[in-house]
Amino acid sequence: MIAPYLDHQSQDKWFVCQKNDRAAGFGFCSPEQFTEGTWNLYAIAVRKNKQGQGIGATLMKYLENTLRKEGQRILIVDTSGCAEFERTRKFYLKLGYVHESTIREFWGEGDDKVTFWKKL
Repeated sequence: MIAPYLDHQSQDKWFVCQKNDRAAGFGFCSPEQFTEGTWNLYAIAVRKNKQGQGIGATLMKYLENTLRKEGQRILIVDTSGCAEFERTRKFYLKLGYVHESTIREFWGEGDDKVTFWKKL
């Protein structure tokens, strides 16, 4: 997944937040194919023992600012509609993302795909 990025053959973006010389969180996004300036965040994660310390928000702000400086227009985020992802959905709303759509049972039976949108 990361090989094309390391070989400079990809526009994908990988970004990491370090605390005490250790990765505390990371993210991965790519341009959405067949669009102009639309990007899709495919992964963001923060170590369990580092959650709630603003690292996720810092990662998102870094990504948004980077894309904005490059002239990109939109960032899309997909997540699960399951109860265990409620905190994640609230996180995106708190950062100014708009709940754009829900596709029922996308990930699996009873697991909706919830899409958030933000103008950069």
